[in-house]
Order: sequence, then C-alpha cells, then structure tokens
Amino acid sequence: MERRSSGLQRLVREVAKFGAVGGAGILVNLGVFNLVRHVTDLPVVRASVIATVVAIVFNYLGFRYWTYRDRDKHGRTKELTLFLLFSAVGLVIENGLLYLATYGFGWDSPLQSNIFKFVGIGVATLFRFWSYRTWVFRTLPARETVADAEALLERAVDTEKPRQRVL
Repeated sequence: MERRSSGLQRLVREVAKFGAVGGAGILVNLGVFNLVRHVTDLPVVRASVIATVVAIVFNYLGFRYWTYRDRDKHGRTKELTLFLLFSAVGLVIENGLLYLATYGFGWDSPLQSNIFKFVGIGVATLFRFWSYRTWVFRTLPARETVADAEALLERAVDTEKPRQRVL
C-alpha cells in the first residue's frame, strides 16, 4: 500500500510542478498574445501562434530543468524533437479553437479572443501533459525497484558462493 501512496504522491508533485510551469507559461502566452495583438496589425490567430511559440520555448526550459529534471537525460535530440512535435499538435489544438471562434463564429473582440485563447490553452494542456509525461520526459526506473533488484542480486550472489570441501 505504501508504494501506491508514494506513487500517488509523486504524481501529485508532478502535476503541481507541471501546473506551476504551465501556469507561468499561460501568463507568458497571454501576455505575448495581447502585446503582439495591440502593438502590431497581425491577425488574431497569427499573434496567437507567435505567443504560443514563445510559451513553448519557456515551457521546455521549465519542464526540462525543473518539473522533469530527474527524468532520463539521454537522447536530448530525440526528447527535443518529440517535445516540439507534441507542442506543435498542442499549438494546432489551441489555435484551432481560436480560429474557429474568430472566423467561424465571428467572435473577435479582445475579451472573446482572450477567452477562446484561454480555453484553447486548457484543452491543449491536457494533451500536452499526457504526451510529455508518456513520450518526451521518460521516467527512470523507480528507486525502490532498483533497490529491490540490487538486494535480490546480493542474495543470489551470497547463496552461490563456492562450498568448501572437507576431507
């Protein structure tokens, strides 16, 4: 039962760290979105894509060096490639909802754009959390499992010591 509870505690800590980085990423995303939207004449979805890309870079740094710093660090090229692939899918989900609201329903006021940008971020975040923890930031073997395996090996070595012959 303790292993289940410790596994649940690890998951809760992971979700909290993911949420902290993601929450900061949302602020970056919405801040850049509103800045680009008000400073330039770019259409809403283009401004949103720029903001999403900035947030993706911010989030990768936060996830790699804080949330998932204890995860496997081998194959960084593969990790980054998968991160960018799944982030691109999240970008399409996030900005697809904004596109639908803006051009499908004509909801283009600053408030409406921010609401649908936020909803898109939320939906895309669910996908990103699952894909990042499953495919990108892979788990190293659990410490308990490694310790159990080492203890088992030590017992096996102890029982296999050569027996002395008595004449």
